[in-house]
Amino acid sequence: MHLTFLGAAETVTGSRYLLNLHGKKILIDCGLFQGLKPLRERNWVNFPIDPATVDAVLLTHAHLDHCGYLPLFVKQGFHKTIYCTHATRDLCQVVLTDSGHLQEEEAQYANKHGYSKHKPALPLYTQQDAMDSMKYFRAVNMGKKFNLIDDTSTQFKRAGHIIGAASIFIQAKEGSILFSGDLGRLQDPIMKPPAFVACTDYLVLESTYGDRQHPQTNPQEKMREVINQTAARGGTIIIPAFTIGRTQTLLYYLYQLKMEKKIPPIPIFLDSPMAIEVTNLFCRYAYNTRLSMRFARQICSVAQFVQTPEESKAIDQKNMPKIIISASGMLTGGRVLHHLKAFAPDDRNAILLTGYQAVGTRGARLLAGEKEIKMLGRMVPIRAQVENMTNLSAHADYEEMLTWLSYFKRPPRKVFITHGESDSALSLKAKIEKRLGWPCVVPSYLQEETL
Repeated sequence: MHLTFLGAAETVTGSRYLLNLHGKKILIDCGLFQGLKPLRERNWVNFPIDPATVDAVLLTHAHLDHCGYLPLFVKQGFHKTIYCTHATRDLCQVVLTDSGHLQEEEAQYANKHGYSKHKPALPLYTQQDAMDSMKYFRAVNMGKKFNLIDDTSTQFKRAGHIIGAASIFIQAKEGSILFSGDLGRLQDPIMKPPAFVACTDYLVLESTYGDRQHPQTNPQEKMREVINQTAARGGTIIIPAFTIGRTQTLLYYLYQLKMEKKIPPIPIFLDSPMAIEVTNLFCRYAYNTRLSMRFARQICSVAQFVQTPEESKAIDQKNMPKIIISASGMLTGGRVLHHLKAFAPDDRNAILLTGYQAVGTRGARLLAGEKEIKMLGRMVPIRAQVENMTNLSAHADYEEMLTWLSYFKRPPRKVFITHGESDSALSLKAKIEKRLGWPCVVPSYLQEETL
C-alpha cells in the first residue's frame, strides 16, 4: 500500500488522499480547497495526478471540502465509479449543483464589474458539470462490506457529523487502513455518535478541533435568552446558518423551546432554498439520526419554508417580531445579506451567529465589533445586538476523539493526523502520543508514505 496526501495536510480543507493498492489508484475524498487565497489557488492548477488514471473515488461525506472538486475531476477525465452512502449521494446532488450555480454567478458578476484579472472570468465548473458528475455515483449501505478491487474489502462506518457521513475502512492482504473522515460529537442531540472501531493497521485521523474542547454550555439557553430579549423589544432575530447540519440542529432547538413554551409564539422562517432541500433530506434519512421519522418531521415543520425571492423580500416588510434562519453561515453571500441590510441598522433587532467565522468574512467582522460592514454594494450600519453561539459544532473535540480512539483493541502501526491547521494537528499528535503512546505523523502536502 502506498499513500499520498493530496490535500487536508497541515490545513483543514481540500480533503484528498490517494491510495495505491494492488496496482489500482483509489482517491479518498475529492474536496475543494477553501479559505485563504494560496489554498484556493490549488483548485485552479492541474490535479497532481491525471484523473483518468484513477480507478475509483470513495467519499466520506457531502461537505464541499470533501466532495466539491468532483465535477471538475470528472470533467478532466475521471469516468469510473464514485462510492458513498445513500444520504451522501443525495446531499451531493444538492451541494454540487448549488456550488456550480454559485461559481457561474460569481464569474458573471466579475465580468460585469471587471474586477477579475482573467478576461473573461470563468467558473471553476458549472451547474451542468455538477449534474454530469452525478451519473458516476454509486450508493452503498452504511456498514455493508463490498469488494472495490480483488482481495480487498471496503466498508463505510458511521462517523456522525452529518447524515450519511462515514469513516472508510479498507482491509487488504497487506494490512488495513481507516480514514476517519470528519468525526461527529459523542453526545450530539441529533446525530448518532461515530461507530467505534476495534482495530486498524493505519489510521488517517482528522484534527479540526485537535487543540480545544467545546464549551459545556447549553446552546438552547443562549437561544432562549436572545429570542426573548429581542421579541420583548419588538425586534427580529436573524440567524445566519450553514445549510447542512447546522440549520437542522437550530430547528431542533427551536422546536424544543416552542413546545416547552420558553419562547413567545413568533413566526420562524427558513429562507434558503438549499437549506430547505437539505432539511427535506434530513427527514427522509432520519434513521441516520437519534430521531424517529415522525419527530424529525415535527422538527422540520417548526419553520415556514421560504422558496421564492418575492417571498423572501416580503418577510422584511413584516413589522413584527420573528426569527429568520438564512444562509450563508459566515455571511459570505446568499439571502441572509438582504435580511441583514434590512434589520442590522435597528437596535431592536439581533443577529445570532451559530458557528465558526473564518478570518475576513462578514461574520468575523461582526464578532470583532465593527459598526459598519459593506454588503450588496453599500455600507450598512450595525446597530443590532450581535451574539454568538459557541457550542453547535458537528466536529468532535480532542477529548471526544481520544475517547473514540480508546476503544481500539490494539494500537495502529501509525496515525496520520490531517484535516486541521498546524497548531491543531500538532496538539492532537502530542495528546495521542502522551495518553495512548501511539506513533503519530503530521504529513505535509504531497507527502508520500509506503505502508
